[in-house]
Amino acid sequence: MSEDRADPPENTRSKRRRPEPTPTQRALGLLVRREHSQKELARKLTARGIEAGDAQAAVAKLREAGWQDDTRFAESLVRNRAAAGYGPVRIRAELGMHGLGRDAISRVLEDFDGGWAENARDLVRRRFGPAVADDPDLRRKAADFLIRRGFEAASVRSATRFDPDD
Repeated sequence: MSEDRADPPENTRSKRRRPEPTPTQRALGLLVRREHSQKELARKLTARGIEAGDAQAAVAKLREAGWQDDTRFAESLVRNRAAAGYGPVRIRAELGMHGLGRDAISRVLEDFDGGWAENARDLVRRRFGPAVADDPDLRRKAADFLIRRGFEAASVRSATRFDPDD
C-alpha cells in the first residue's frame, strides 16, 4: 500500500535563493538579448534599482571586455532600421538619442552597404505601385511618406520619379 506524501510545511522547507545578480551580470543579461549603447545600458540598469555609479562601472567593465561596443550597436541599429524602411535622417536622430557622437554616427551611416535611394524606391514600389509615375497626388503622398520615414530630399525625388519598367 502506498502512502500519500504530503509536502512539508512552508516553514520547514529549505529556502534556496539565488544570490542577487551583480550590476555587471545584469548588464550582461541585457547585452545577451541584443546590442545596447552605453547610455541605454546605464539607463536600464538604474531603472532596475542599481546606483548610477555602479551602473557606469558595470558598463565600463563590459566595454573594456568587448561585450559592449557603441560602434557595433550603431551598425546593428542602422541595418535593422534600414531593413524596416527608415531613412538616414531618422536613423541619425535615433543614434543621437542613444548618446553616440556626431563623428561616430556619420562614420556608421557612410559605411552602410545599402543605397538609401534604392531603399526609398523599393518602399514606394511596394506601398504605392507603378501608378506613382503618372499620378501627381499619389507621388505627393509617396514623397510625404518617405519624408516621415526619414529619407533625404534627393532620395525622395529619385524614388517618386522612377520609370515603372525599372
